[in-house]
Amino acid sequence: MDERIHKYFYEELSTEERLSLLRDVESSDELKKEFAGYQNLYALLNLGHQVQDKTIGKQKYDRFIGQKQHLLIWTRWTRRIGYAAAVLILVVSTSLLTYWYARPAQTEPLSENVMNTLYTPAGQRAQLVLQDGTEVWLNAKSKLTYPARFTGDVRKVSIEGEAFFKVAKDSSRPFVVSAHEVDMKVLGTQFNVCSYPEAGYVQTSLLEGAVQVFLRDQEGDGVILKPDQQVTVSNRKMKVEPIRLKAHFLWRDGIYAFENEPLIEILKKLELYYDVKIVVKNTSLFKGTYTGKFRQRDSLDDVFRVLQQIRKFRVEKDIERNVVTLK
Repeated sequence: MDERIHKYFYEELSTEERLSLLRDVESSDELKKEFAGYQNLYALLNLGHQVQDKTIGKQKYDRFIGQKQHLLIWTRWTRRIGYAAAVLILVVSTSLLTYWYARPAQTEPLSENVMNTLYTPAGQRAQLVLQDGTEVWLNAKSKLTYPARFTGDVRKVSIEGEAFFKVAKDSSRPFVVSAHEVDMKVLGTQFNVCSYPEAGYVQTSLLEGAVQVFLRDQEGDGVILKPDQQVTVSNRKMKVEPIRLKAHFLWRDGIYAFENEPLIEILKKLELYYDVKIVVKNTSLFKGTYTGKFRQRDSLDDVFRVLQQIRKFRVEKDIERNVVTLK
């Protein structure tokens, strides 16, 4: 690893050296990945100004690196995060790091727990490993709120948007995910949560293990999902059904799939994945359903070409307004 990155986060570089490093990061994909990975580790370990004694912070980091299990998690994370998440972190790095260096040192004691928030803007996705070893993937335009470390008898996080959880097993402390007015409780399992505010529903899809889904403060009236089942909660009512398309969860790997899905629903997802506004002038395009699969690295034009094989339409782009019109 470039030694300057290590010094950057311990504030051992001069202003000129920091600016030089950031310029190099912008121009080198490999350096971007190193910088993004170290930044994620930095945030997860709660270093910097949130640890008032930097010697303690450095010792904490060194202990982390020395633990083989955590090192394996870290290696797996950096291998899977990919370029998209690196770009995501770099998008916010300038303002975020400016904030870290500009703000005064916090006065809270080291023992006080700190809540962290990770936000992925439209067109991006990310992955992180929580303090207990739980792996979380965030889809576009999603927000995860989680503690720097889990304390007490419950491990609790909240999600807005879409996330996939691979929960580390801990029989003594259940893992609870909150989304709007819905809670999901597990001990160790793999499941997907979709809870975009504009959608008007919360959908939990279980791939492995078991998960209990219930309205907040009404745990006794909830449902327990089995693998390959999903529950949709809308207007405080629950509907349990089999998972229709398992390939949907490949979004974690940058692959998006749809099967017999109305165009209007597909376009909503494309707006999220490509950070663009899509307008349809010919409503006849909404008739019928579409099936297909594409990769995040494919361009929006590539996706439209696939859809045009099913139903013909023209595409017009307004680059200045970031609007695509289908006619």
